[in-house]
Amino acid sequence: MVPGPDGLAPAAGVVERAVGALAPAGVHVTVRAFDPLIDGAEISPEHWNRIIDLVVGFSGAGVVITHGTDTMAYTGAALARALAGIAIPVVLCGAMKPLNTGGDAEGNLRQALEVAHRGEAGVWLAFAGRLLPAAGLVKHHSQRPDSFRSMPQPRQPDPYRPRRFGAARIAILTLSPGMPVPALAAMLDELDGAVLRIYGTGTATSDPALETVLANAVRRGCRIRAVSQCEAGGLSPGTYSAGAALWRAGVENGGSETPEAALARLWIEMPG
Repeated sequence: MVPGPDGLAPAAGVVERAVGALAPAGVHVTVRAFDPLIDGAEISPEHWNRIIDLVVGFSGAGVVITHGTDTMAYTGAALARALAGIAIPVVLCGAMKPLNTGGDAEGNLRQALEVAHRGEAGVWLAFAGRLLPAAGLVKHHSQRPDSFRSMPQPRQPDPYRPRRFGAARIAILTLSPGMPVPALAAMLDELDGAVLRIYGTGTATSDPALETVLANAVRRGCRIRAVSQCEAGGLSPGTYSAGAALWRAGVENGGSETPEAALARLWIEMPG
């Protein structure tokens, strides 16, 4: 990232120069860059597929992926599912301050390169001196250097079988008090699948119209996977009667999945 007229923006050559200076001694690093470069805010399943293809086609000891922090949790969940069981380390890396500004970028990149060179196989995030499993990443702070943590997620299936993302229309929707049910219906009408962030251990308004909307969407083939709006603890269907309508309608229980993990799961499992 370098300063521009509208704020920080990606710039060619910045990461390449840093890699040359920070790579472990005696290690050859091959660099591949998107052309044009993109901000993390532009990431999409199409980009995930390009990353997956590059990783699968690479024959080296490990891979480092530099990535913006705002959507790091989404890409972490996506790659952890698509590359589950991979035999080399795949290490995501980002920073809260750009390279060459005296911030955290150089340290994070150095750590990522070291892990990719001789670290444990799997998909990881190297950040603030910690190595976090990428499947359950949560960006819990918008500015602090230690802005990520990782929530435990269900183990991904073995053996290694790289997967790609289809063109299904999927989004994360959040219930809130007073949310008009017709608004939810309109959104579901445009989707093939949805992650529905519900309250606590699994509750929602008891408005019969909500159950009808959800049941109709499921009936036409829209997969709806529920996750908790709480960061930890997950869902426990049946604890409160207020959530019964969700399960009667055919909403799936996402358990302890993060919204990003549930989104990746739907996208990779659905045809499109």
